Amino acid sequence: MVQPSVKEQIVLAAERLFAEHGLDGVSLRQISTAAGNGNNTAVQYHFGTKEHLVQEIFEYRLPELNERRGLLVARRRPDDLRSWVECHLLPVLEQGEQEGSHYLSFVAMLQQYGRRDVFERLSVELSRPTTDFVERIGTLLPHIPEPLRGHRIAQALAFGVHAASERERTRTRGGHVLPFAVHVGDLLDGLVGFLQAPVSPTTASVLGETGPSEPVLPFHP
Repeated sequence: MVQPSVKEQIVLAAERLFAEHGLDGVSLRQISTAAGNGNNTAVQYHFGTKEHLVQEIFEYRLPELNERRGLLVARRRPDDLRSWVECHLLPVLEQGEQEGSHYLSFVAMLQQYGRRDVFERLSVELSRPTTDFVERIGTLLPHIPEPLRGHRIAQALAFGVHAASERERTRTRGGHVLPFAVHVGDLLDGLVGFLQAPVSPTTASVLGETGPSEPVLPFHP
């Protein structure tokens, strides 16, 4: 086996500690120790600040996730809502099945604490697959007016991450989880049903009273 580099060890240790304790609950010294580095300044030397280290976790994870998304789209040629949602979310769900993964719990933690700024600082290259996905499925939901359409998409993506992170944590603890294929199928069924649900007259009337507003941007890498 190829041993991870010092920087990779630090990234993986930070991902786990941030997922377990939040950004404010972990010091750079603790991350160095967890990475097995006797030099307490190693994190600062390689990454500078905690905020930069957070960005590096995405730099480490997203290229592979986005490549997998691209391969699924090329192979399956999705043409309906469910297949597009599957192509985008399946790589995320697969990540949670990898031994020692804490990435989904890390992302869920950022969402929980409202750290939208972290996602907004992602490079265009890393965020483009999600942007393209949102635009694509938006065209498949013409019966949902804005800003409800953007809000639903953002909520669906957030729920997908939280469901996957809960499974990831349960597996880490050795708890019981559904077979992966069943978990994926059931989650996709629920998300697609939520996305496609018609707007009720009650919601439409309330929306009409509030006036136009900006669509909600996805909170999801």
